[in-house]
Amino acid sequence: MKIDRNKVIELTYELEVDGKIVDKATKEHPLDYIHGTHMLIPRFEDELDGKEPGNIFEFTLSPSDGYGEYEMGKKFDLPMNSFMVDGKVMNDFLVVGQTIPMMNASGQVVQGTIAEVKENAVTMDFNHPMAGKTLHFKGEVLTVREATEKELNNGLHDEYLPQDDCCCGHGEGHKDGECCHGEGHKDGECCHGEHKK
Repeated sequence: MKIDRNKVIELTYELEVDGKIVDKATKEHPLDYIHGTHMLIPRFEDELDGKEPGNIFEFTLSPSDGYGEYEMGKKFDLPMNSFMVDGKVMNDFLVVGQTIPMMNASGQVVQGTIAEVKENAVTMDFNHPMAGKTLHFKGEVLTVREATEKELNNGLHDEYLPQDDCCCGHGEGHKDGECCHGEGHKDGECCHGEHKK
């Protein structure tokens, strides 16, 4: 069976960036997804179209075909009160390099990385960690099968079902893909937490 839309794919891969392997999926722990449902980089899926189990692949994606160019406008300061829960700043979360989910002005969850913690503000970077990077992938297609109706409706791992986790947000916004600060879920406060995979 060949890779096509709505097929469930299992594959191995190694992702090399700047001469280093930064991510991989093995035969013991493969990447699985439903092809054509926008769960992966579109060009990544394009490169796999028509391949079959046992096929080896290797390709390079430019930043524009991967996670986009790095945009300085997606790195900015948020006031410290955006990181309050129950009236207290959640200092445990304010660690440089920590990635936290937040909500933008469109109500979408966006992942932001803490770039700097200042006295009265936190510098957040809403660029994808791989923005501006050239991505070199190589791997092997392991299995290809039809997705079930349940998988098409709920997602391969129920990722389409409603999530109970909360995020920062509501209130003033920035450009799409950026975080809005201000009101949170409880009396103008913010809550953090990792989203279910």
